[in-house]
Amino acid sequence: MAQKLFFAVLLLSSGMWHSTAEDLNIDPKGYIVYCPCMGRFGNQADQFLGSLAFAKAVNRTLVLPPWVEYRKTSHKAVMEPFDTYFQVKPFLQYHRVITMELFMENLAPYIWPPGKRKVFCYAARHGAKQDECNAKDGSPFGPFWDWFNVNFDESVIFGPLFYDTESPMAMSQWQEKYPSQEYPVLAFVGPPAGFPVSAYHAKLHKYMKWSEQYSNMADIFIKDKIPNRPFIGIHLRNGPDFERACEHVTSTPTMFAAKQCIGERGEYGPTTHEMCLPSTNTVTQQLKKEVEKHGAKTVFIATDYNDLMSEFAQVIPTVKLVKQPFPANPLLDLAVLGRSDHFIGNCISTFTAFVKRERDTNRASTSFWAFQKKRKRIEL
Repeated sequence: MAQKLFFAVLLLSSGMWHSTAEDLNIDPKGYIVYCPCMGRFGNQADQFLGSLAFAKAVNRTLVLPPWVEYRKTSHKAVMEPFDTYFQVKPFLQYHRVITMELFMENLAPYIWPPGKRKVFCYAARHGAKQDECNAKDGSPFGPFWDWFNVNFDESVIFGPLFYDTESPMAMSQWQEKYPSQEYPVLAFVGPPAGFPVSAYHAKLHKYMKWSEQYSNMADIFIKDKIPNRPFIGIHLRNGPDFERACEHVTSTPTMFAAKQCIGERGEYGPTTHEMCLPSTNTVTQQLKKEVEKHGAKTVFIATDYNDLMSEFAQVIPTVKLVKQPFPANPLLDLAVLGRSDHFIGNCISTFTAFVKRERDTNRASTSFWAFQKKRKRIEL
């Protein structure tokens, strides 16, 4: 109550009093806001986990941003509220969170009003203004902040501070340099997290629980389209953009989500082009082997490009092949893959990594195209 009264007096003295101000549950420790402005869903989910860990480490409430989506029906990036896909309540077991929609509507007018909005970046970004963050230059940066009618009044360059949540000293430096009394909101140009997600932060995936809407959608899809179990879920990442990316995988062995296979230091094996873009023969033969191993009656296919259904039909002719009708909902693909009896994914893909983390939480089996984990050598 004292905290509420403090802010009520503060708002009154600043001329920003509102009839509901006394009812606001304002976090005196402050808030973190950021634009999930790197890549598609898989990348955003990776960095979300790191951002969640960072918010806890500096002891500020994390504002859950909407997911930035690129839809064929829209010329601009579209913002889908965080809780469309995932429940908010489970995260409270770990740390304080609030959706951006609720934050902007109920809290921002009082603690982060127009005219007092600072944006944080590690170093100045190229753009219209020299030596500033230029937080709205480019896409999806501009569309993201415009979605909430946010303009920034000042840039704060926070380098050389970084997001090393495993360093108590680094986190205390954030708190000392940017106290919540002076900086109630730390708004970042991009996620305050490294990429790809660290093994330590990946464990936070256990708090990501599908919303009731998407959980029901997945259950209904499986009931209607996959009545015969066991079923194997597979992810084929073979579009032209990924094919180009795979050209660099041997020179960048930890590219994207590769660590989920090779380990933090490559201790479980090397990164190969075949892992990144497996041949049709590799995929068909590996799937056939897993179908026989698990006695699978159905295979669910999630892909961004070539589903290989005709090739699969030749090697597993008695197995039912299922996929979503075009255009597929990628989030529904993820929810269904997570429920499969066995999953085969792509080592390099962050989309696959999301499924792998969920399945690890539920102790469900996963394998990868063209990769067999090397056992650690035990020195005697």
